[in-house]
Amino acid sequence: MRLSGTRILDVVGSRQLAVAALATITGFYYLFVAFTNCTDTVTNRQGVAAVLSMRATIHHSGTDWRAITSDNVALVAYILIVIWEFLIAFVLLAAAVAWWRELTGRPRRFRVGPGVAAKLSSLGWTMVILLFLGGFLTIGGEWFRMWANEEVNASSAALQNFLIAAVGLILVHLPERDLAADRAITPSK
Repeated sequence: MRLSGTRILDVVGSRQLAVAALATITGFYYLFVAFTNCTDTVTNRQGVAAVLSMRATIHHSGTDWRAITSDNVALVAYILIVIWEFLIAFVLLAAAVAWWRELTGRPRRFRVGPGVAAKLSSLGWTMVILLFLGGFLTIGGEWFRMWANEEVNASSAALQNFLIAAVGLILVHLPERDLAADRAITPSK
């Protein structure tokens, strides 16, 4: 790996490396999640059906009307979740490749504009927020009362996914620092 005159610590201690590592790990994580949802469909489909049907939650006439008991609707919701997870995985893994190519300075076969790695990372983590904060915590958690579901409560896992994506979004949107200017300002001893 040739760093073309940059100090190694400037690269390995950089925000870009942190974002590249997080994009790589979360990209593989969602690939594994989606793959698992394809190989263990019975358990996961039952979970979605349990949340939508609200069968094991607090029952009240003011909220019970929200329940969806159709197996077909549960299946469609499940398929859409799995497709979305695969899309998240592919976007984040594409971001990871773009970050690693940028960090290593490798020649690019395909010319891409500046900031593509950051834009892909931002898109991927925004997709995570839409799924887990929007879908799981807001719709599943509050509308279908998953937080009180004795059979399936994925609220803590959804919160975990949301927080990791939020950290990624914060990191990717931090302003760039000019390390050379920082060194020029800092008096040497």
